[in-house]
Amino acid sequence: MTGIPALDTESTLTGLLHKQRKAFLQNPCPSASERRGWLQQLKQALLNHKEELIQAIDADFGGRSRNETLIAEFMSSLGDIAYGSKHLKKWMKPSRRSVPLHLQPASAKVLYQPVGVVGIIVPWNYPLFLAMGPLVAALSAGNRCMLKLSEFTPETSKLTTEIIAKTFPEDLITVVNGEADVAAAFSKLPFDHLLFTGSTSVGKHVMRAAADNLTPVTLELGGKSPVLVDNDFPLQEAVERICYGKSLNAGQTCVAPDYILIEKSQQQAFIDAYIKAFRTMYPTVSGNPDYSAIINERQHERLQSLIQDAKDKGATVVTLDDESITDGSRRMPPHLIVNATDDMEVMQQEIFGPLLPVIAIENLNEGIEFIRARPRPLALYYFGSSKERQEQVQQATHSGGVCINETLMHVAIDDMPFGGIGPSGMGHYHGHEGFLTFSKAKSVLSKGRFNSAKLVFPPHNTKLKKAILKFISS
Repeated sequence: MTGIPALDTESTLTGLLHKQRKAFLQNPCPSASERRGWLQQLKQALLNHKEELIQAIDADFGGRSRNETLIAEFMSSLGDIAYGSKHLKKWMKPSRRSVPLHLQPASAKVLYQPVGVVGIIVPWNYPLFLAMGPLVAALSAGNRCMLKLSEFTPETSKLTTEIIAKTFPEDLITVVNGEADVAAAFSKLPFDHLLFTGSTSVGKHVMRAAADNLTPVTLELGGKSPVLVDNDFPLQEAVERICYGKSLNAGQTCVAPDYILIEKSQQQAFIDAYIKAFRTMYPTVSGNPDYSAIINERQHERLQSLIQDAKDKGATVVTLDDESITDGSRRMPPHLIVNATDDMEVMQQEIFGPLLPVIAIENLNEGIEFIRARPRPLALYYFGSSKERQEQVQQATHSGGVCINETLMHVAIDDMPFGGIGPSGMGHYHGHEGFLTFSKAKSVLSKGRFNSAKLVFPPHNTKLKKAILKFISS
């Protein structure tokens, strides 16, 4: 389906949910081979329509790097499928648990069951990967899935809807499209689990809506992911890794470096090295197919407003002053905002673009306290060679994930959970943690005919019972 009439939104969505729930009840625990079959169908569908999807994403962005789409959308999605296919049988195996002596003879296990029907709300910044990642996890766990795709990527959403519709029955996977009213109605459905990826402000609305149905939620939000650069790591090497992480998708990544904390003595050298590193990776911005554009005019205007606000409040803004954008696109060169302060909007909201505040600090401890004084981020990046200081940063701060001497790449590891904490989200997915998120871990105690528990049945005034109870409680 490519859209839902506004007046019929609630009943249409409810009908889709009921259809999926009915199908789930008829097959409440799909076998490993069934689940692998679903994943292979999904893989083949992506491969069959690779070029069309690349073109659709490019059209939605008004210029999305083909290589970035291949790396960040396709490689990541196909990697998730391969990893899930390889491991799901092991994940499905019941986990044996120990039984205390006074309950013997008995056996105990944890059975991992599909929760049922999973709702997935997909953002615009990675419209393929952030649909496929949760979908792969939910299918690996044996669930039915409903996806709400972003209205800000209409071409990709339309094509994805068509691909899913001809690959899977509607009672296994279905796609919903529409504006904010459809998303609001979608989040109110009584799913068995709801995963939302997006902004913290919208995440609060999603969680409120889910609460009415006591629907468990996984919220993958954003926040301001800091980079802390120590003085014992080669600056040029750090800058190159930071520049890549910030420039991927023009900074429109939930775990993109959001601001830099660096000692005063290195601040200017960092700025100079950053501009040089960017120019090496992207000799031009205008017309460069390797560099992605800002998704739409609204986001472009928001970023321009952040720059102007920073200038008005005293920041120095350093950018590429020898090139103008003449290709008619929303491609935007990096803007380093030097000595940003808390009263600037750029330090109050997630940037989600190629703006990078550079803040001077006296030492590592000041940087740690700066981070601790602010909401917990989705990612934290530390560049430093000392194992002791690496450990200090990890132990003294909270964040969804950490990279030591790197940016972004922790998200690419299938065998690690991905998720935030506090304002940056709750819950995890990817790999085994994704399987667990969309499964019910059900405790099962099994006993035979002999019942040792009778030894603690009333009455309790006999000498034997008193001795047993004393033994149990000692």
